[in-house]
Amino acid sequence: MSRGNRSRPTSERTAEERERDREQRARRRADRAPLDPAAEEPALQPTIGDGTGPSEASESGAAQEAPQIPGAARAIGATQQAAAARAVGRPPTAPPDSAPVSETVPAPVELESEQPGRADEEPANAAPATASMPSRRSRAPAPSARRRKLLERRARKSAVGGLGERGALGGREASARARRRPGESGGGPRLTRARGGALLALAAAVAAVWFLLSLFQPFAGGGSGSVIVDIPKGSSSSRIGSILAHDGVVSSGFFFELRALVDGKRGELHSGAFQLKRNMSYAAAIEALSKPPPAAIVVRVVIPEGYTRMQIATLAPEDDLSGSYLAASRHSSLLNPARYGAPGGTPNLEGFLFPATYELDAGTPVSRLVSDQLIAFRQRFGPAETRRAHDLHITPYQMLTVASMIEREAQTAHDRPLIAAVIYNRLRQGMPLGIDATIYYAVELQRGIATYTQELTTAQLHIDSPYNTRIHTGLPPTPISNPGMASIEAAAHPAHVPYLYYVAAADGCGEQAFSSTYAGFQANVAAYRAAVSKNGGRPPTCKKK
Repeated sequence: MSRGNRSRPTSERTAEERERDREQRARRRADRAPLDPAAEEPALQPTIGDGTGPSEASESGAAQEAPQIPGAARAIGATQQAAAARAVGRPPTAPPDSAPVSETVPAPVELESEQPGRADEEPANAAPATASMPSRRSRAPAPSARRRKLLERRARKSAVGGLGERGALGGREASARARRRPGESGGGPRLTRARGGALLALAAAVAAVWFLLSLFQPFAGGGSGSVIVDIPKGSSSSRIGSILAHDGVVSSGFFFELRALVDGKRGELHSGAFQLKRNMSYAAAIEALSKPPPAAIVVRVVIPEGYTRMQIATLAPEDDLSGSYLAASRHSSLLNPARYGAPGGTPNLEGFLFPATYELDAGTPVSRLVSDQLIAFRQRFGPAETRRAHDLHITPYQMLTVASMIEREAQTAHDRPLIAAVIYNRLRQGMPLGIDATIYYAVELQRGIATYTQELTTAQLHIDSPYNTRIHTGLPPTPISNPGMASIEAAAHPAHVPYLYYVAAADGCGEQAFSSTYAGFQANVAAYRAAVSKNGGRPPTCKKK
């Protein structure tokens, strides 16, 4: 039994296992063999017998070597067949009746007489050996392990070479796939370019949709509010778009000009004064400007009751009136405050600027509004109100001042004559009025603001001003607002009650809680504070329907 096969007898092993053992033994010999193949092959020497002749020696040598020639040939042939079969993908086939090859390779064999058969059989037509020394042509040494290794490599190369360039390319592609990182797909640059192109196409589609929506505004309405726009003569569509965008009529001057170009109306836009709306669509603005401007634009100026001069001054520019309202409302030839008992040096017309709704042409100077207000006051505050003031032992100007305080203090019609009675009762008793509305007016004058809405601080309650009715007795020097007729009537006809105090009622419905004594006043104050505390620090909420 050979050295490389100790597991079981050779007769029980298959041809594939025997072939695998032969290849392993060949590889081990190749690793141990010298690098020079010529050093392994023994030189051919003549066979010399002991006391026998040349013919006997030749015959005995031939007889000894002949049984090993077929087995060696079969080993070489099987090795070449197995190598070729592995190269093309077929399992190796073993020759019939193959015998195990001994580790010791005999000396020279005759390659010309190589025929398949068993090692112990001799060819029938074998000729007797006649030469005492074999020639190099007729006899060759048996291949060593190094030579068999070289033959196997040649067989593999010849088998792989038959696959051609296609097999080589397939091997390179397999190597490339093996070098790729896990999860990395093939054709990376191509997929990256495709993905980038898709993203660019998507971005272009989104931009196109946004552009069309911005240009045609399918969801825009007709606008709201009112604004007077003056388009100068000879203005281009670009200039008109900029004016409209600045005044809040349209959202973009660029898209307005582009929409006018698309609609073919760039040359049909008119100049002049137009009354438009805010946040109009491009189509609606183009349609309005495609018509000639009206001969006159009438604006409605609404002045609420109880507004001061400074508050009215903020309304005039919004209604497209020109000029300074504060300057125009200082003095007027239409009304002299001294005729109503105002002291000399009265600074302005506060109290005489009657609150109402006035219709004026757009662009009208504010002096026209002041004139209309003074005319309206003179029409309503006539001889009857003057006589009523004299009956109360006050001047008409003082009664107008009382009416201005009622306007700022009262929130319901029921409370107006009651608040008037408190004011007159305190004036008769020489008590400070203590009306916080006058202190608010003093703070607004001091800060130069139209409206002060925060709670008064302790310092503000003690502000050094003639309008502070907490520290000064009597009426303030001027009216603190411009009252309406309801407050003027309440000042002319106060209620006949003994009340001296009032505070906001605890129900939060806007009415006042009145009392004739300080103790009653303190009780009403405590009730209001409790309602505020119950409501989380906020003014109480009215629950009346």
